[in-house]
Amino acid sequence: MISRRRFIQAGAVASAALASPVVAQRRKYKMGLQLFTVRAPMRTDVDGTLTRIAAMGYEELETYGFDPSALSYYGLPAKDFAERLRARKMTTPSGHYDLNQFAATSVDDLKRYVDRCIEGARVLGQAYITWPLLPEGFRTIDKIKVIAERLNIIGAQVKKAGLQLAYHNHDFEFVDQNGQKGYDIIIKETDPALVKLQVDLYWMAHANESPHEWFKRAPGRFVMWHVKDMHKVSRDYTELGNGSIDFTRIWPDASLAGLQHYFVEQGGNFTHDPMRSIADSAEYMKRMLMKKAP
Repeated sequence: MISRRRFIQAGAVASAALASPVVAQRRKYKMGLQLFTVRAPMRTDVDGTLTRIAAMGYEELETYGFDPSALSYYGLPAKDFAERLRARKMTTPSGHYDLNQFAATSVDDLKRYVDRCIEGARVLGQAYITWPLLPEGFRTIDKIKVIAERLNIIGAQVKKAGLQLAYHNHDFEFVDQNGQKGYDIIIKETDPALVKLQVDLYWMAHANESPHEWFKRAPGRFVMWHVKDMHKVSRDYTELGNGSIDFTRIWPDASLAGLQHYFVEQGGNFTHDPMRSIADSAEYMKRMLMKKAP
């Protein structure tokens, strides 16, 4: 029979193991999903879609489609949507907001919209308000410099409210324009304390850029990742593990990048349907990446 002393010692060892850095690191990142992937199911059945997403193991969601006039998401008042997430033990650390629509308006119009975004984000408990896109006509170096100015202005506004602004890339930021790239402008001409980066790994690969090299240029600033794969032939979106991006080579750079949250995303080109695709991508995440968290 085991003695009381040995029983206590064994319990202490087990407790230490549970608190060990290795175990803690494996739970450092929760599996996230950008809801744009399932925009069709969300339009017809918000509750059923959220329930299925939670059952797949997704714990964090990134929103899109905010209605500032009604302070609503997916046709629901922000507080009602927040309650649906809480009921399923899910959180939303970030949202894509249509800041890009105010690229050419007055700064005052942009700031008024940001005030509404802050209200919505606070109700949902979001930490990040993310600028999702460079509008057409704003993809030249000179125009991206204008965007950088606006990012700094609203970054300060968001920071004052206790939140954080982030910028999401596509591939056009990496087009060489007489020796300059738009992403360099975003990095160099925005204040790192006011504007963080949400790197889209698909679009970076689509532009034949190395995430590692960019992480080295601004270590600690790439706080969020969009994780989506690129079809080996068409170079369109595809389910994780079906494409050409080797995420196992990118994952070890999480600390260098400053990763806090990642979101699985697939904008289209579903092998079957959106829900089957996010289920397949979730299985890939669990099998290939979540157990190998840096």
